[in-house]
Amino acid sequence: MLNLFKRPFRQPPADLSGLGAAFIALPVPKGGTVPDGCFAVLANKEGRTRRLSEGARLAILDGESAWCIHPGPYGCDLVPFAAAPEIGLRVSFAIDSADPREAQQRFDLFLASEGGERVALDGFVAALQAALQRELAQGNLDLPPCTSFEEWNAFRTGFNQLLYTRYGVMVDDCVPVDLGASRDLAALLTARLAMQPAPAVASLPQETFDAAAEDRTALRRLFLELPCVLCGLRLAVFPPDCATFRRHQELLRRLDLVSLSVGTMPALALAAPNEPLAATEQLRRARHSRRAAAALDEAWALLARIKNCGGAMVALLLDEADRIVANLECDCAARRATSEVAA
Repeated sequence: MLNLFKRPFRQPPADLSGLGAAFIALPVPKGGTVPDGCFAVLANKEGRTRRLSEGARLAILDGESAWCIHPGPYGCDLVPFAAAPEIGLRVSFAIDSADPREAQQRFDLFLASEGGERVALDGFVAALQAALQRELAQGNLDLPPCTSFEEWNAFRTGFNQLLYTRYGVMVDDCVPVDLGASRDLAALLTARLAMQPAPAVASLPQETFDAAAEDRTALRRLFLELPCVLCGLRLAVFPPDCATFRRHQELLRRLDLVSLSVGTMPALALAAPNEPLAATEQLRRARHSRRAAAALDEAWALLARIKNCGGAMVALLLDEADRIVANLECDCAARRATSEVAA
């Protein structure tokens, strides 16, 4: 008997347990549909992304990765100052919807460059907290004791713009909260003392880590995100005077060269064609890759400040941009080198 009519193969539904609670994004297989109240993000190996709305069929192309994202809202408690764990901010946030004015959504870029297979809520909250603590430690955001309404509004404006520019997150609500009752301060102090290095006469050896994995992660971020930072800086609005214009153009030129350097970065394990590089030099290269990725985080935060800046802050922001670009240039040049260059 000829089997002329066959039942089409149906992909089993994806396991999305925990999505919207413990997880923000989970991988989904080919052939399924986007659940209600969610959307899907598909990214290829080059970092180009596209979104599918709820109910759409997942037609995943070769080489693409797909995530199902629940936009939230999500709630968390952030500690703005690491030295004061009893002071907290109760934040409610959601993943931003697609902006038709943007060629690529910021959260989609986050997934493609550093999201990994899945995005857990606790890991994402830790990243938000680290970004907030870094900006407060550097003085880019101000949250003084006995904050006035004007100071709080200024902080909220900068905080909202920081999370939107860096992660594509919309802050729905943010209120101060006392976390003293939910924090074991004695255990925190004990853990902090245990993390402090013991004094030693000889110099401590440098940190060891998986050089290949760290270098690959950092370079992927630089390769995918630097063009977006360059585009954001190019669209920044500055006062129309010749000196500012020249500084702006010079920063764009230097950042473009950094992006070109990242795109032509040599392999980690090779000093030359068919010539392996020593393991210690591979660790050195990977350390410079991580430092360049840290400078990239500062560049995203700077873009958020530029969007909220006034005319009086332009000179300071351009000085900050010059410092960040110089760090990117230095670390990318050191990543290309086959040995440590003496200062």
